Amino acid sequence: MRRYSQRQSLSSLSEINITPLLDLAFVLLIIFMIIPSSTGKNPPATLSQVQTIAIDRNEMIRLNNQLVDLSALSAQLAEIKRANPDVAVVIRPDRDLPVQKLITLMDALQRAQIMKVGIATRAETK
Repeated sequence: MRRYSQRQSLSSLSEINITPLLDLAFVLLIIFMIIPSSTGKNPPATLSQVQTIAIDRNEMIRLNNQLVDLSALSAQLAEIKRANPDVAVVIRPDRDLPVQKLITLMDALQRAQIMKVGIATRAETK
């Protein structure tokens, strides 16, 4: 039988396992890639920059609680964008509104080159 000496076990421990070092390097790489993208290029919109568009199930469109039709809405959105390039729009659709009507409204926002768009929803009540 062969005896294992203390020296042989020490020689196998002299090699460096680089797997944990690579794991740490990849984690740090991901952190440094995410942090710059999450910091401040776009400051939060103030209330004066936020416009609200509500559309109900009868396709009645309200811009800041004033009733407008889709063609007038496009003109008003273009004017708002010219006056304030950093404008943000919150859409409040009715839950029974067909999705295609919401897409039509979002197309009007895209034609007016308004890119900061949010959709407000409500949670279902149980």
